[in-house]
Amino acid sequence: MKDRLKKPLKNWLKFAIWGLVYVLFIAWVGNFWWLLLLPLIFDVFITKFIPYTWWKKTKNKTLYAVCSWIDAIIFALIAVYFINFFLFQNYQIPTSSLEKSLLVGDFLFVSKASYGPRIPNTPLSFPLVQNTFPILNTKSYIEKPQWKYRRLKGWDNVERGDIVVFNFPTGDTIAEKQQNPDYYKLCYLYGKNTILANEDFFGKIMYRPVDKRENYVKRCVAVAGDTLQIIDNQVFINGKEEKDFDGAQYNYYVQTDGTTLTETFFEKLGISVADRNLPTNLSFDSIINLYEFAENLPIYHFPMTKEVKQKAEKLNYVKKIAIEKDETNSVGLGKVFPLNANYGWNRDNFGKLIIPKRGETVNLTLENLPIYEHVIRNYERNSLSVKDSVIYINGKKSSSYIFQMDYYFMMGDNRHNSADSRYWGFVPEDHIVGRPVIVWLSLDKDKGWFSGKIRWSRIGKAAAK
Repeated sequence: MKDRLKKPLKNWLKFAIWGLVYVLFIAWVGNFWWLLLLPLIFDVFITKFIPYTWWKKTKNKTLYAVCSWIDAIIFALIAVYFINFFLFQNYQIPTSSLEKSLLVGDFLFVSKASYGPRIPNTPLSFPLVQNTFPILNTKSYIEKPQWKYRRLKGWDNVERGDIVVFNFPTGDTIAEKQQNPDYYKLCYLYGKNTILANEDFFGKIMYRPVDKRENYVKRCVAVAGDTLQIIDNQVFINGKEEKDFDGAQYNYYVQTDGTTLTETFFEKLGISVADRNLPTNLSFDSIINLYEFAENLPIYHFPMTKEVKQKAEKLNYVKKIAIEKDETNSVGLGKVFPLNANYGWNRDNFGKLIIPKRGETVNLTLENLPIYEHVIRNYERNSLSVKDSVIYINGKKSSSYIFQMDYYFMMGDNRHNSADSRYWGFVPEDHIVGRPVIVWLSLDKDKGWFSGKIRWSRIGKAAAK
C-alpha cells in the first residue's frame, strides 16, 4: 500500500484539482451521497487498484485500437452529457417569432447556469437529442425513472425583458402526426373523440416529460405576480405601459401609387423573403374596405419595426400604411388563451391577466377557472372537476388554490407572427431551460453560400437582451 502511495507530485496535484472540482460540484448539486465515489478518483490518480487502462499494455494492435476508440467515445459522451445538462446547450432559431431581435438561422449558446440548471427529469436519455432520433424517428429517452423537479442555484432569475429558452408547456401531450398546432388546440378545433378515432391522420397520442418537450424561445414580458394587459398591441404591466423592445415589429398593409416594390426595397429594409407576402384571411376587396385603401393600386403585406416603418413612410411612392388588425375574431387557429372560454380577448387586445406566483392564493370561480385549469391539473398535477357548479380539487370542494410554482408570460418580438403565451398560456418555472448568451453562427436562408449566407456581423453578438 505504501508503494502505491508513492506517486509523483503531478499525480497528487491532479487528484487535488479533480477532487476539489468534484466536491464543489457535489456541494452545488446538494447530494452528498456522491462523496462515496471520491475514493474512485483517488484510485484513478494515486492507488490504481482498478486497472482502468489495462488495454494500453496490450500488444494486440486491433484490441488497442478498439479500446482506444471506446475509451474516447465514453469520455466524450460523459463530458457532453454533463455539459449539456448542467452548463449550456446549442439552440437554433427555427422561426421568425423574435425577428428582429434574433433571426431565423441564428445558432445560440444557451446558458443553463444563468437561471440554475435543472436536475434532469428524464435522466436516461441520449445527449444532444431533444426527444426523437433523426431518421430512426424513435424516442431518444427512456421514460422511467422520472425525477421530481429540482433546480440548482443559478446566478440570476428570469426577469421582464429576458429572452428565455423553455420547454413548450402544452407540448405535454402530442398527436404524433399533427404536432402543430398543439394537441389542446386540435381538441378545440376537431374534438377529442375525432382525434382518437382518426389515428391514421393524427397519429398516436403520446405524453412527453417536461424536459423532453420541444424547446421554444421567446421574450419574458411578465413575471410571477404581475398583472398583464394588452390594449391595441401595447403591453401594460401592473397598469403601466411597457415600452416596446428595439426589435419589436408588427404586420402592416402598405399601398403604393402603383410602384412595384423591388428586391432592393425589401433588402434595404431587412425584410426576409418569407415575410414579403404574408398570408391573410381577407380578400383584396375586404382589405380595401377594412383599411380604406384606394382601389386598383397594389397592396403589400409584411412586418416592420418602428424604425423601418418610419423609413417607409418617407418614400414618396408609398401612399398609405395601416397596421394589421386581428382578422381572426379569436376563432379557429387564431383562438387565444384560454381555449375553453370566451372573454372577448384576441391577439391585439388581451387580459387583464394575473400571472400565478408560488405561495399566492387565487379565489376560484367558474368564470376564471379556464385561466388556471391547466396550471392546477397539468403543471401542478392535481385532479380537478366541476360538479353542479362546484369546483373539486383532489376530491375536495375548493373555492381557492395556492400556486406551487412561479409562472411567466412569454411573447415574440415579431408580435403578429408569434405563437406565444397569448395562445397557449403560462410558462411554469420547471419548464425554463436557460438564457441565450451569444450567437456563434448565423445563416441567412435567403442567401447562397457565395452570396452572403453567413451573417458575419452577427457572430459573437450577445443574445440575452
